[in-house]
Amino acid sequence: MSISDLRGDVLRHLKYSIGKDEDHAQIYDWRVALSLAVRDRIVDRWFAATRATYASRAKRVYYLSMEFLIGRLLEDAATNLGLLDEAKAVFDGFGLPFDRVLADEPDAALGNGGLGRLAACFMESLATLGVPAYGYGIRYEHGLFRQRFEGGRQIEEPEDWLTQAHVWEFERPETSFEIGFGGHVHRTGTSRGIWRPAEAVIAQGFDTPVVGWQGRWANTLRLWGAQPTRLLDLERFNAGDYTAAAQPETLARTISRVLYPDDTTEGGKALRLKQEYFFTAASLRDILRRFESEYDDLRKLPQKVAIQLNDTHPAIAGPELVRLLHDERGLPFDEAMETARLCLNYTNHTLLPEALESWSEGLMGYLLPRHLQIIEAIDAAHHKAYPARSVHIREHGQVQMGNLSFIMAKRVNGVSALHTELMKTTVFQDLHALHPERIVNETNGVTPRRWLLGCNPRLGALITEVLGDGWVGDAEELARLAPFTEDASFLERFAAIKRANKEELAGWLKREQGVAVDPSAMFDIQIKRIHEYKRQHLNILEAIALWQDISDNPNGDWTPRVKIFGGKAAPGYWFAKEIVHLINAVAGRINADPATSRFLRVVFAPNYNVSMAERLIPAADLSEQISTAGKEASGTGNMKFAMNGALTIGTLDGANVEIRDHVGAENFFLFGMTAEEVVARREVPGHARQAIEADPRLARALGALRDGTFSPGNPGLFAGIADNVEHHDYFLVASDFTDYWRASREADAICRDGARWTRMAARNTAGSGWFSSDRTIRGYMADIWDVTPAAAPGTLAAE
Repeated sequence: MSISDLRGDVLRHLKYSIGKDEDHAQIYDWRVALSLAVRDRIVDRWFAATRATYASRAKRVYYLSMEFLIGRLLEDAATNLGLLDEAKAVFDGFGLPFDRVLADEPDAALGNGGLGRLAACFMESLATLGVPAYGYGIRYEHGLFRQRFEGGRQIEEPEDWLTQAHVWEFERPETSFEIGFGGHVHRTGTSRGIWRPAEAVIAQGFDTPVVGWQGRWANTLRLWGAQPTRLLDLERFNAGDYTAAAQPETLARTISRVLYPDDTTEGGKALRLKQEYFFTAASLRDILRRFESEYDDLRKLPQKVAIQLNDTHPAIAGPELVRLLHDERGLPFDEAMETARLCLNYTNHTLLPEALESWSEGLMGYLLPRHLQIIEAIDAAHHKAYPARSVHIREHGQVQMGNLSFIMAKRVNGVSALHTELMKTTVFQDLHALHPERIVNETNGVTPRRWLLGCNPRLGALITEVLGDGWVGDAEELARLAPFTEDASFLERFAAIKRANKEELAGWLKREQGVAVDPSAMFDIQIKRIHEYKRQHLNILEAIALWQDISDNPNGDWTPRVKIFGGKAAPGYWFAKEIVHLINAVAGRINADPATSRFLRVVFAPNYNVSMAERLIPAADLSEQISTAGKEASGTGNMKFAMNGALTIGTLDGANVEIRDHVGAENFFLFGMTAEEVVARREVPGHARQAIEADPRLARALGALRDGTFSPGNPGLFAGIADNVEHHDYFLVASDFTDYWRASREADAICRDGARWTRMAARNTAGSGWFSSDRTIRGYMADIWDVTPAAAPGTLAAE
């Protein structure tokens, strides 16, 4: 691809697609023109991949997820096509700042955290490996929410990413399905039922091509937007009732407006169940439509279709696929159930019982009456096959979607070695005893193209210089860096790259947050969804205790530290929102203290998203992975930090266990109880009070929450957090605090030895290659999906 060819295509799109000339084009226009020029080249691969899939009659993978946190796509796509340097040269020739062009792209508001980013990494790896695949989800107009702070409190506002054209997608009005809700079921005298919904919406497809490394293959992310079955009630409109006339469109579009509507109300619960059925039902119909265009025998479905359910959100896929096969296509019920089960696989992401969704039978029966009947039949069939079972799908008037997902799956996978073993002994203990072959482990991974080469180009260039570029497509080659971690020249360059990344972040924090930080300080970063089990309140309590110690001895030998937080609290999660408020209040007090601010600063950057992560992770010195052991299924942020040369302070939880094994225990700051010790500790009466009494620092920090230190006008403002830690400490913040303090001070001491710290950081990068999502996807291919690539690497790139 020559620079002149790309330049010509950019100018052509600027003129004919956007309708601007060079003299009047704005950064937005240039960004869209470049995106379209890059997209053109993806489309060629996309079409070729589709032709190759049909020609080979290959088995396809279908990944169903409520979230796809894809972030910005322009730089990622240009990188994978090998066009990034050419694009920069084109814009240098135009005299335009290329970094501003890239930064103009909004983050697609299609996810919240690790669940959605994992799905995005998987889609990229599937394309990199040449596996025919579709991702299916919802095209949210407003996503989760845009976060800002007012008086330190989280304020939620609608995301506006679709106010601009999403240039990467293709609208597919011909790919539409009518999705029904409510109504009644007419029984035919057999086990089959005829469902007559009371209301319906249209699911319309929007396709985004996803290209893999070196453009070898491209797959499809198909997102469903909700449309009304009729746009306008013209009779009401002509009668002057304009609001009622628009109601059908308003109600339909509500389904695809917001990710995770607050479900603390009955209306919110109904909307969430509607969303889950909406995208799952549309996806299954699309899958069957594609299958039936090639094959006549429905019994071949498991040979040609592998469906992965990303968490319990698409769990309704089991009864829906049975309904489509049995009610609509006439397969006997038992055969329909087994055919569906052999297609479906379920990824569990949590050991928290409350996160394994359940729906009341009343709501399920009202919105999906036929599905409730089928669930009852599935439950009965499972009981007949296993009469001694003690677990049910329907329990105490609730439909347990975790149990449904497990029973209707060929394979159930955990996402780290520890998590998978805990699944067998906790949430799915009884089902595992009945189906011991069903649970397998597939430890999560992240794509090194975005999370090292893309977000940290300086480090990527250094690695390529010493190893060649093979590591980009095979991240396990990073292990070849091990000898260089003893090379003084390499380590000096590694440290200089980290310093440059920190200087860039410091400049951004000053511009965007108005907070001045010293790049020579340790950058200590915790970025993730705000939740009690992730223990951001443990982190801020340690910051309070450290500030108090520094205040007592401001001339001590302290290691300067900048604590940086990012993450959103669910709108209905009061305690998580109070943690956000506390962090901001502590930041305000500490940052304004002239006696301590040279040693400790606290920053909470609002509206955390993929683009912010790409800025923060390369600049991190210390990665906070401090969840209560046994609660974090895996984590993928921990992998990204390690890959970019940050040291982890963490518990033996989720993938931390495997990260520590791969990077070396000596290069990891371990603290806290194990999962087994956590269970035992909870049984100790007054365990939190004991821990507080044993550690004066913790007692003093909690006292500061009660005495108004961080809320002078309202002394009791944060007493609820202190009371939670002292009296309701399920997540064992108090019991782990002392060891967390010890590990933090150990990190301080080593940080003062810059050469030692850099060596440990480089060993993290060298040991992180196993955590590539390519390795994870190969595991799914072999252990769960039974698929192989449809074309040899490079085949499509040669067309």
